[in-house]
This record gives sequence, C-alpha cells and structure tokens, in this order.
Amino acid sequence: MLEKQRHQLILDILDEREFASVRHLTEELNSSEATIRRDLLKMSEQQQIEKIRGGARSLHTKGSIHRPHISGDAFLVSKEKQSDAKRLIAKRAVEHCEDGESIIINGGSSTFMMGEFLAQRELSILTNSFVLAQELIENSSNQVTLPGGEVYRRQGIILSAYEQDAIQHYSASKMFMSTSGIVEMGVTESDPLLITAEQKLLRQAEQLIILADSSKLDKRSKFILCPLDQVDLLITDSKADPAIIKKLEKRGVNVEVVELP
Repeated sequence: MLEKQRHQLILDILDEREFASVRHLTEELNSSEATIRRDLLKMSEQQQIEKIRGGARSLHTKGSIHRPHISGDAFLVSKEKQSDAKRLIAKRAVEHCEDGESIIINGGSSTFMMGEFLAQRELSILTNSFVLAQELIENSSNQVTLPGGEVYRRQGIILSAYEQDAIQHYSASKMFMSTSGIVEMGVTESDPLLITAEQKLLRQAEQLIILADSSKLDKRSKFILCPLDQVDLLITDSKADPAIIKKLEKRGVNVEVVELP
C-alpha cells in the first residue's frame, strides 16, 4: 500500500474513533509497527493529526464534517489478503457470465478482482463498488450502473439509506457477492447498513453466487445476510477445509473449488 493511501486510511480511522493506538492501526492497515510510527510522525509534522504516547488523536475542530462510517475491513487492506486465491475465484466467477446478461456485483475485494476478467466481456452491470465501477469504465465496454447514496471510502462502496433508488428498477440474472464470512447459519456481514443495502441488491437477482476464499469459510461475522438456502453457488479455493465444504454441501450449497498453484 502506498504511503498516501495509508495516511488517508489513518485519517478515516481517526475520523471514526478520534483516538487510535499504534497496535490498532497496525492491525487495521496490515502494516508493521515501525511503518505506522513513521506515518504518525510525518502526519504530525504536517499537522494532520496529533501524535500522542502510544498512538494518535484526531485534530477535529468545531464545525468540521464527520464522514459516514460502517464496520468492516478497509478495501485497500482486504485487497492484499489472499490475493492469489481471490483472483482465481474471480476468474471462475466471470466464467459463469454470458455476454448480454444483466448482473449485480457487490462491493468487496474478491468481487473487485472480477474487473480484470470482465474487460473483454459485454454485460450490463449494477455495482455498489465505486472502485470496480471505475475499473470497468476505464478498461471495458460493459454498461455500468451505480446506485445513488453515500460514499464509504474505506470500504470503496456506495450505500443508500433510502428505499427508493435505482436498484429497484434493475433486473439481474445473477448477483456476485463477496462476504466477510459464511457459516452453517448463513452468509454473514459486519454492519447492519451493509445488510440492508445487500438485501436490496439481492431482491433484484435470480441467482446468488458467493465468492469466498478459504479464510472466509466457517468465519462468523456479526450479522446474517441470508440463510444458506438462498445461495445458488459458492466459489472457494483448494485450501478450504474439506470438512467445512462437506457441511455446507449437506445444507444444500453447491460448491466449486478452484485449484491454487
């Protein structure tokens, strides 16, 4: 991750919680303690933050604007985790698309990787991922639709708090979804606003295809998005525990496994 990107993420985190320890920032940004300490020193010298013992504090002033936040990993951090597996899963997901189809793709690091393989395709795509939308607009001739709403920069997505928006007018054959975890109870997410937004998307699609690398299997998050009987296909990688795959298949989930080199 570039220094400028880390600095922006630090500002976003401090905008949300006003104080963050070095330890918390190393976990959130998946960076070394030495890197974070250098970042905090530089940002303090530039008067972007207040560096204090053990961490940093926001320099919010009265009347400053607080940006909206939701729970969940930062997109730039998630994109670097399990990247080889996510790329192969994304490639397999695009193989399930046919030119001329209308599809929905939710925001996430695995679904973002679909952009590379959609470059030569001709589809109509609704996505709430502004980073994927930018990738598709710049590098493909796919028709791209974005819903209205607030931009959540850390997660790279657009979410609307309103029921009436462009989503309700879209009809898709398939929805491709990243997730923070999938367990026997269902597909999970980290924030209630994400649940609301993704359930709106899901209502407009005939099939649900989940993209989840092996680290997401049997990983529980705070909220259940949907039960397993709504999942038409799960695509994961060959590092997945066969016992977990078997449990999901017993619950009626079709599972495709991509082989890692």
